[in-house]
Amino acid sequence: MSEAQSVPPSKAEPAAVQERGFLVSSAPHLADRATTSRIMFEVVLAMVPLLAAGIYFFRFAAVALTVLCVAGCLAAEAVANRMRGWSQASLRDGSAVVTGMILAFSLPASMASGSRFYMAFMGGVVAIALGKAVFGGLGNNLFNPAMVGRAFLMICFPAAMAAWIPTAPMMPEAKATLAAEKGVSVDALGREDVDAITTATPLYQAAKLSEYVAKAESEPEKQDVFRAQAQKIRDAMPGLWRLAIGNVGGCVGETSALIALICGLWLVVRGVADWRSPAALLAVVVVFAGLAHWINPGRFPGPLYHLTSGALMFGAFFIATDYVGAPLTASGRLIFGAGVGLLVMLIRTFGAYPEGVMFAILIMNALTPLIERATHPKPFGGQLQT
Repeated sequence: MSEAQSVPPSKAEPAAVQERGFLVSSAPHLADRATTSRIMFEVVLAMVPLLAAGIYFFRFAAVALTVLCVAGCLAAEAVANRMRGWSQASLRDGSAVVTGMILAFSLPASMASGSRFYMAFMGGVVAIALGKAVFGGLGNNLFNPAMVGRAFLMICFPAAMAAWIPTAPMMPEAKATLAAEKGVSVDALGREDVDAITTATPLYQAAKLSEYVAKAESEPEKQDVFRAQAQKIRDAMPGLWRLAIGNVGGCVGETSALIALICGLWLVVRGVADWRSPAALLAVVVVFAGLAHWINPGRFPGPLYHLTSGALMFGAFFIATDYVGAPLTASGRLIFGAGVGLLVMLIRTFGAYPEGVMFAILIMNALTPLIERATHPKPFGGQLQT
């Protein structure tokens, strides 16, 4: 034994050792101002212009649907916390409000009628109860809660979910057309006549156009009739500017692709939304729609028509960027966005539904664990050998 080893430690050494020591605690080790409530507040703020556009185009319906859906989400959140014995702090983090607003924006304005008010509220309750609470709350859910609520409403109330009404600027022309069909003046139309006015969405028009063109190609003996019907639809389809600003039939908060794009880019610039999922989603849509249009331009609309129609732009920036439902890895988010874009175009082109954002999001949510496993980064030094 050496002399150094035989010397007993001095009483001052434990203090020196204590000074050299460090505290070990669980992650996270870095503090950041990006709290859940702050992120949700920025998402809500980004959706305010979409709400304003919805109010302009659909008037009271946009406000009513938003209030009902948010109220349903908050009620379900409060009940779930109560049943678990938790505090009601989650009511203040803004997650339920964001879910309610996204759900409201994805509903047709016709659901704001007096006989359908309860449907929107039920959608909000189901979105939180089945989309989030049953999984253990925020951060544990597999599927996007708002899309779960919308899927529930589509299954339970398919007729109400397919009743599209004209926007306020479109209503005078719609009334004049209805009055001409009935052979009366516009002033002679009753309230029940006005409430019964419906319109076709741009994606429904595109689907019917594709159907008639396909029939004209497969049935030569009736091709003149089908071509005439296809041309009638082409004449009625809105232009790109109307699609961009949102003056078309559709959901109260999704029709304006231009505003959704601007608000979505604002979230990306602020660092709230990751750019990878929306970029991959939109890129796949452009390529798919471009190829289909190049193969048969008379049957399939071009990429710009798809980009500005339906819930695509809103879904790309406000739903596909969900922190919980999308993968955590960078490459995984690219795969997730590309998968959503591919499924959307497959459903729109070959499916029975003219819109496909909701189904695409839910399917890719289910695949997120597999994507994360496949794209999980290797630890420094390589994989551990077991």
